[in-house]
Amino acid sequence: MASLKEVKTRINSVQSTRKITSAMKMVASAKLHKAQGAIENMLPYQRKLNKILTNFLSADLPVESPYVVERPVKRVAIVAFSSNGSLCGAFNANVLKLFLQTVGEYRELGQDNILIYPVGRKIEETIKKLGFFPQGSYQQFADKPNYSEAAALAHTLMDLFVNKEVDRVELIYHHFKSIGIQELLRERYLPIDLSDMGNQDAESGVVNDYIVEPSAEQLIADLIPQVLSQKIFTAALDSNASEHAARVLAMQVATDNANELIQELTKQYNKTRQQAITNELLDIVGGSMA
Repeated sequence: MASLKEVKTRINSVQSTRKITSAMKMVASAKLHKAQGAIENMLPYQRKLNKILTNFLSADLPVESPYVVERPVKRVAIVAFSSNGSLCGAFNANVLKLFLQTVGEYRELGQDNILIYPVGRKIEETIKKLGFFPQGSYQQFADKPNYSEAAALAHTLMDLFVNKEVDRVELIYHHFKSIGIQELLRERYLPIDLSDMGNQDAESGVVNDYIVEPSAEQLIADLIPQVLSQKIFTAALDSNASEHAARVLAMQVATDNANELIQELTKQYNKTRQQAITNELLDIVGGSMA
């Protein structure tokens, strides 16, 4: 059995750890509050903007967009969102798992035909270890999402697709639903998928009949870059909020575990101390009777 000093040392150590995890939970909660507000304000706007675009492209108009063209996939780009830091539970492990699954599906294309855009230090370090060459570094974007960086990345991806340097672009990121639920998503970014929106319109009875001014060509030229840039920005906000939520939960679990361990160690300390006192009393009584 451990000595009183050893048990006391462990109690002090766990108490110190509890202070750290509790403080980290408070910091993550404060960051989550801000990130949650940002994504909750952005999502309705992004969804409505995306619906306008897909409804318009699905309409019977004489204009076609190069961003909806389906081609045989010979080269693919993957944008994966992770965190820069750790201590957020299985957040990064889940991203990595889905990323490896996605890469596995395109393995036959060859490593040179899989372009990876890592948003976050964890996924960037991982792909380097796997032998991939990241197409840029976006660690600052992962910590503090901003529209200008999102637009720059979106235009890079759009140029690659229009110039036929890639035939498909996919996004991997966490969607923030609540503090307890972060849904890992894999979405097709390019070409734009119109099938789902077409089904929704059929069910709701919406007729895509538009009068466009000044021209359909001008509307497409203005709307598509804005929608696709907004999509990258929203994904970054989603991932950022999900990271903080995952860290809040992880630190809460760690704090709860520390509390339980402190209780167990305190019981062990009291039991050991009581036994030591009993032994001393027995020695005293035994000595007086001798």
